[in-house]
Formats: sequence, C-alpha cells, structure tokens
Amino acid sequence: MPDAPELLVIGSVALDTRDGPFGKVHEELGGSAVYFALAASLIVPVAVSAPVGRDGAEQVTRAFEGRPIDTSFLRVIDAPTYRWKAHQEHGHNLDLGSVDRIYDRWEPEIPPDFAGWAFIGSMRPDRQDMAIKTLHAARLLAADAMLSYVKVQTLEARNVLRRTAWYFCNHEEFAALGGSDPEEFRRQWWLEGLVLKAGPKGVTAHTADGNVHVPALPNHPAFDTTGAGDAVAGGMLARWLSTGAQRSGLQDALVCGVACASLTIESIGVRGIASATPRLLDARMAEVWEFLRRES
Repeated sequence: MPDAPELLVIGSVALDTRDGPFGKVHEELGGSAVYFALAASLIVPVAVSAPVGRDGAEQVTRAFEGRPIDTSFLRVIDAPTYRWKAHQEHGHNLDLGSVDRIYDRWEPEIPPDFAGWAFIGSMRPDRQDMAIKTLHAARLLAADAMLSYVKVQTLEARNVLRRTAWYFCNHEEFAALGGSDPEEFRRQWWLEGLVLKAGPKGVTAHTADGNVHVPALPNHPAFDTTGAGDAVAGGMLARWLSTGAQRSGLQDALVCGVACASLTIESIGVRGIASATPRLLDARMAEVWEFLRRES
C-alpha cells in the first residue's frame, strides 16, 4: 500500500459562472482545493478534503484523472456544489456572490494521524477554522484568504490567521485584515511567512529572514486569472516540501508557484493547469528563472 501523501489541501470545489475578456462560462469547475491539487500534483502526491455535490462530482473526477491525487476525503454530499459568480476585468475578479449551503452539511476530515504539510484553501472561514483545529500535528500549516468572506466573517477569518504559520492573501485581503506594513503584520500575527500575491506584479514572501520576490511572467497571456493564487500556493508548497524545506530553497519554491500560476491563467478555468505536465512545468520554471535574472 503506498504511503499517504505528505501534502494535504482542505478547501472548496466550485462551479463558477463568470464573464470577462474570455467571454462567459457557466458552472465551470473551480475551487481552491481543485486548483491547488492540480498544481501540487505536478510535483508530489496530494490529498484533498473538500465537499462536492452530486452535480459536480463527475467534473472533479475527470479533472483529477491520471494525477497522484488522493480523493479519500472528497465527500460527495446531497446538496448543491458551492456556486460562485464573478466578473473579471483587467485581470481582477469582482465577486458577485456565492451559494455555499453545502458547508452546512460538511465538516472537514483529514487522514488519521496526519503529520505532513496542510493548506487550508479559501472557503467559508468557519469551516477553515474547523479544519485548522483538526491539524494540530501538521508540520507546516498554511491558509489562504477570500475577500468577501473576510468582510462577512471577520472574526472567524482572524481566528484562522491567528492559528496558521504561513498565510497567503492578495493586497485587498491584506488591507481588509488590517494590514498596512507586511513585516509588522507578520510579527503581529506571529507568522513564519506571509505571502502577498500581486497578480501581474508577482509574488512576495515575507519572513524573519527578509523578503523574497518573484515577478510574474509578462510574455504569456493572462487569459483567465481565476485560480492563480491557489496554483501559486500549490506549486510553491509542493516544490518546497519536495526539496527539503530549507530557507535557501524558498525562492526556488516561489518560482515554481509563479510558473504554476502562469500555466493556469493562459486558459479558461482549470484547463491550463489540468493539462500541464511536469516537463511543461520545468520549462515554465526555466522561463521564470531567466526573467528573474534579467530583472535583477
């Protein structure tokens, strides 16, 4: 029997209805757990804990086919899959609301005695908080934010921030959580690392050892930016885990995260990252490294 994955994502499976420069999509597969798992599984096996309705289960199965993704804790529930609506403009998603009743029927589950790395993807903060309480033995615990939920469940979102070691957010979410100076914010919340995602301006990790910045690739189209942040987290954490998690490897891990985001945004929804291969990821990482060298 193969060893259990050392990387776990607990998050959302979504059916997205969105419009933007790419046109319109109706009930397109998405969700933080899906994007993260597809990116991470290019590097290491990953386990997924998430709820999905019977109306979305087949799409998830197709997307994960052939990947080292353990779906033992993907729960198919007699409730509508989480729905999200958004309008995309200038690479930014304007949240138009969601239907998240499925969370009322689901509690996060993890593999028994899990002691690996865990990522709590963006979803309703009360469920994020519940997930974190089950992960007391995790060696590394990371979480992500979602602006609309930060605004309506601020207390729960801050509870998640208080209990995690690594936190991922964009600048709007950072501001909504009271952030102004990243290093001050990191120290205030006792974070080992704060990863700020800035879309076309790249990604910056703030740690006690200083800041590490990796720019986004400008020579590939940003066709649909949905899921880019989850792909960054999946690629970064999987790569860092696979290379020994040394501080000296953090930049390399961020390069992998940016490469995964680049592969994600050049197609609609999960199509780009779902069709990517480890070889294609290696090539995209080489492009990021070359651009980083030119920029520096």
